[in-house]
Formats: sequence, structure tokens, C-alpha cells
Amino acid sequence: MNTLPSSLLDILKSLIRSPSVVGAEHSFFRILQRELEDRGARVTWYEGVLVAQGNDPMSLMFSAHIDRHGLICTGPNEFQYAAFVSGGRSDLLGNSVSEELMLQIVDRFADEGVFAYDPWSGAYRGQGRIVNAYICPFRNNLIFELSDMSHLVAGTPVAFQDKLRTENGRLCGQLDNVLTAAMLVYLFELGFQGTAFFTAQEEAGRSWRYLLEWFRRFGGTTNQLVVVDTSPYGTVELANQQQLVLRHRDANASFNVELTETLRQVCERLQLSYNFKDSYIDGENRKLAAAGLPPKSLGSTELGRIVAASGGLVDGTTLQIPTTAYHTMNESADLGACTAFLEVLAELAGIRKA
Repeated sequence: MNTLPSSLLDILKSLIRSPSVVGAEHSFFRILQRELEDRGARVTWYEGVLVAQGNDPMSLMFSAHIDRHGLICTGPNEFQYAAFVSGGRSDLLGNSVSEELMLQIVDRFADEGVFAYDPWSGAYRGQGRIVNAYICPFRNNLIFELSDMSHLVAGTPVAFQDKLRTENGRLCGQLDNVLTAAMLVYLFELGFQGTAFFTAQEEAGRSWRYLLEWFRRFGGTTNQLVVVDTSPYGTVELANQQQLVLRHRDANASFNVELTETLRQVCERLQLSYNFKDSYIDGENRKLAAAGLPPKSLGSTELGRIVAASGGLVDGTTLQIPTTAYHTMNESADLGACTAFLEVLAELAGIRKA
């Protein structure tokens, strides 16, 4: 079945049109809180993380980041990539998947429509287009030139204009990571009784800190977390080789073996195809090494960061949807993969009908 429930698509359409630029997610949290409370969840807002809970909050825990890439005004008629400003990165070091790809896609933003908004209320502050994007040789960071935005003051977030599209059996838009966040909202509609975390500033490498603070305050002795996200592939053909993406590890830490195996067994039981992303990258790196080329990064995930920093307090695994055109307005995910992802969430939660 390659169709998604209409109510889930309605949630996704609404959320994808609501801005959530890295470091300026407050207005999105307000919208998310309303959507969750409408579906019976108890919602608590902490710095950098929105926590939604059912009647059995420790039974199962999911986490999805809700920030998306965009720009931030850093001076008169000057705009920079928000993730690097929010993360305190004055330059690109080239040591992450995001940065590697950013150098490749700098020219893809030409003529994209953008709009500015108030970070707390979400109030509209004007719209324009990207005239030029380049890497400044002095600051070694992405700089953007925009039309019709000279009135903005420093600190104003600027989001990409976006709406959900369906093309050739694929969902298209700025999917990372509003797609899996919408899935978690829908899970409460189906009767989910566990906990869902919605974190800010993941693209800036900070979300794990907010999540770890919650676990230090409220977590038990066993805090097994399933972090959900998208996972990039270079082509549609490569993405379509699996419906779901699992991991044994990332660049920061190894994941929980038992929980990872549980996910694998669920995929097998539901007859869903899957791949382990770290194994895939290891294979690609062997080919690159043979050709005398530098290796690809294993990637740095929210889960890997929190596992490495928590001293054993938190562990878990990841579940991801394979996508293409990572970090662009044309990121796409196969409808069948999205359906498979929802089936696994429902199975883990003990919900038999998704």
C-alpha cells in the first residue's frame, strides 16, 4: 500500500507551511502544541524540547527534531545559513555530512522564494527571493543575497517558502524533519500512550543537550529512545533499494544492540525492506579507499550525540526514511517508504491499525 491516511497528510501539509528555522523554532512549537493537545496528548514545553505524553509515558519513547534549514539576518541586508550561526560555527570545517553536502548544493538555492517571520509569534515580516548564494572567502561561510529584505533587522529568521507536493509516487518538499515529526503527531491520533520528544536546533548540533537535560531530570534507569528522521541518498534508485534505514552506529557512538535488533525483527515480520546506513557507508568507503579517495562521514545523529554524552543514562536506536535531494526544497521520500515507516511505529506502539 503506497497511500498515506488523509489526516496524516493534512498534518504534514499544515506543519510544512509553518516556519521552523534552526534557532527560531518557538512559533512552530506553539503550532505543534495545539496539534498534539487536539489529539489528547499532555504537552510540556522545556527549553529546546516539546514533550508530548500519553497515559503510559515510559512505555515507549520517540524523538524527532523539528528545526529546518533557513537563513538568519546577521546585519543590514546580510543573511547567513542559520544552522551555522545557531551552532556558533564561524566557518565550515567540512567534518559532517551536512557540511559536505552544503558545499555541493550552494548553487541550488538560486531564485528560491523566502519569507521572514517573528521567531516567537510567527508573525509575517515580508517575502523575497534568493538572488545569490556563495561561500565568503573571508568568513568561509555561506552568505546569501536576498531581494526585498533590506528592512529586516539582525536576528530575524528567514524561511524557505514551501508546500507539500506529490510527484511520481514521492512526497516532495523540505521534509527533513517535519515528515517524521508529523508521523509522531498522527501516532497520538491513533492512540499512542508513550512519549514523543520534539527537539530544536538538531541541524546546529545542539538538540541532544536539551533532550539530555530532560532525561537527567525525569528519566528512569532504562531510557531506550527511538530517534526518527530522514536519511539522505544520492539518487532515487539508491533510496528505493530499501524502504527503511536502520543503524548500528554513527560517528559518535554505537547504538543499543537489542533495540536495533527489535527494529530489524519488526521489519522482517512486516516484510519491509531495510538497510543499515553505517554498513552501506562502510561499503562505499572501501570503494573510495581502493580508488585513493577520502572516506564519507558516518554522520552525526541526535542519538549518537546523546549516547556519547549521557554516560549510560540514555541509549537507543534510530529509524529513518530514505530520501533524496537532502537539505533542499525538493527532498523526496517514496510513499511506500513513508507507509512502511508508519507501520513500524504502530507495531512498536502496539497499535494494530495505522
